[in-house]
Amino acid sequence: MSRFPAETPPAEAAPPADAARTAPEAPRAAGHPEGKAAATAAPDGLAGRAPPIGGGSGSRPIAGGRPVVLVGLMGAGKTTVGRRLAALLDRPFVDADAEIERAAGIGIADIFERYGEAEFRRGERQVIRRLLAGPPVVLATGGGAFMDDETRRAIRQNAVSVWLRCPLNTLLRRVAGRTHRPLLNQGNPRDILSALMERRHPVYAEADVIVDCSEEGVEQTTRAVAGALEEWRPPARVPVSLRDHRYDVVVGHGLLRRAGALLAPVLPQKRVAVIADEQVASLHLAALEHGLQQAGIRFHTVTVPGGERSKNIGEFGRLAESLLAAGIERRTTVVAFGGGVIGDLAGFVASATLRGLPFVQIPTTLLSQVDSSVGGKTGINTRQGKNLLGAFHQPIMVLADTDVLGTLPGRELRAGYAEVVKAGLISEPELFAWCERHGSALLQGDPALLAEAVQRACRFKAAVVGADEREEKTDGGRVLLNLGHTFAHALEAEMNYDGRLLHGEAVSIGLVLALDLSVRLGDCPPAALERLRAHLTATGMPDGLRGLTGQSPPLEAERLIGHMAGDKKMRDGRLSFVLVRGIGQAFTRNDVPPALVREVLEAAGAT
Repeated sequence: MSRFPAETPPAEAAPPADAARTAPEAPRAAGHPEGKAAATAAPDGLAGRAPPIGGGSGSRPIAGGRPVVLVGLMGAGKTTVGRRLAALLDRPFVDADAEIERAAGIGIADIFERYGEAEFRRGERQVIRRLLAGPPVVLATGGGAFMDDETRRAIRQNAVSVWLRCPLNTLLRRVAGRTHRPLLNQGNPRDILSALMERRHPVYAEADVIVDCSEEGVEQTTRAVAGALEEWRPPARVPVSLRDHRYDVVVGHGLLRRAGALLAPVLPQKRVAVIADEQVASLHLAALEHGLQQAGIRFHTVTVPGGERSKNIGEFGRLAESLLAAGIERRTTVVAFGGGVIGDLAGFVASATLRGLPFVQIPTTLLSQVDSSVGGKTGINTRQGKNLLGAFHQPIMVLADTDVLGTLPGRELRAGYAEVVKAGLISEPELFAWCERHGSALLQGDPALLAEAVQRACRFKAAVVGADEREEKTDGGRVLLNLGHTFAHALEAEMNYDGRLLHGEAVSIGLVLALDLSVRLGDCPPAALERLRAHLTATGMPDGLRGLTGQSPPLEAERLIGHMAGDKKMRDGRLSFVLVRGIGQAFTRNDVPPALVREVLEAAGAT
């Protein structure tokens, strides 16, 4: 069979600025299989009524300077709105189907008839890739273009996509009586459009921007699109690159509403099992489920009581049985929706069920966003200690929606902030200095500072995990992330994980104890410890054992040391501590005298 004709180069490298910003266009074939409307005239005076937006001196380029791609069903107005949008943005307008016709030398209907849809989509991909590689344009695509996986991937990587979403009655009114739409001539237009909406809307929902259109005029719709593009900001992405796997930590606001669109490209199938913290579910599950539904992702939700006590073998078994009873398959993704407890528990369930299921983290506390959701450590607690049953099981994506942090009580924010401070103490002195400058404002809930803290901490941890994914280095590497945790886990165990002491609070105290031990060993100057204590005091963080909530009588040093002996960081029968030589200079040491550990604990308030 003859193949779709090879693509020819564009007739003009760049359309002239005074030519209505429009690329060369062949007449629309009457038999276009999508039934797309014939090209309309260039906008009459729209550009003259308002200056181009997004291009002024010092302003951020519209859509980040990327091409804008319009997607949607027939009748959505992609060509009409696209022409006016291009004039408003002072960009060229290109109709993808017209470019395909010019490249092939024949009309779209003839391409389908001679070569079939598969060859048409191949040529369409070539043309769209070439257009996206050039100067930023406004590109109107055929209704089926965005349905093609490769085309959608190219648009996602190189452009900003806008879905013009119209209700059925609006589409019917716009296409009524137009006999050049052969797809609609095959039956009842309402039934045909309804079927297209059901099939295509979940995929169109992956677009970067969604603009609802109804009966308003073209200019009003164009202004709405332009305004949405001016407000659009892509979420930040922190890559985690491992030897055999790579994933992104996506950080931004409003991500729950866009969860389906963000997850769809990485899900093996459009089906997930959500394991959610009960309290988180009451606040945010509706937003997550709405985001999944928009992208056509089916879901099964199981809730778990909050708190460290849920990380046990019984809860692990209950969740695994629930997922199996729901008929999950090996391509079904487990979504952890909650704080660090849920991430650890759900991740371990995912690692073991059906010998391993894909896994997504949607952390909802500051602690889980800056630390525990990244790196693939999962696990549950036993009577002998914390996280002693578990597995390394990396997620396929982490979605950190910073909006959910606004519902956290101050105590939870401070607990999570301890992990940011820890990152600075390990190897990022500039991050610790940043904490000293901004910690108080961050803990007051400043959204920009919270987002920056999440990104900084995730970049730090991604680098550490990428160099030592499974904590195999005997000196340095991932083990350094345990700074303060030997003390912290002992404190949590002694208090029976009952909520009186949050993990992050235990880490905050553990950091002080670890630096105090470093000073007493002669490894660290006292000024570093003083600087840490001053910052924790200034931000209202716990820094000692005296006055722990509900703790009476005082903690006993010998009992805490006994808990440490059961810690998974034991090496050759000796307890290994992460210590520091100064701010940003962590190292490991396993020759620490127990008497000195006892001295540190007693100085902090233990008996």
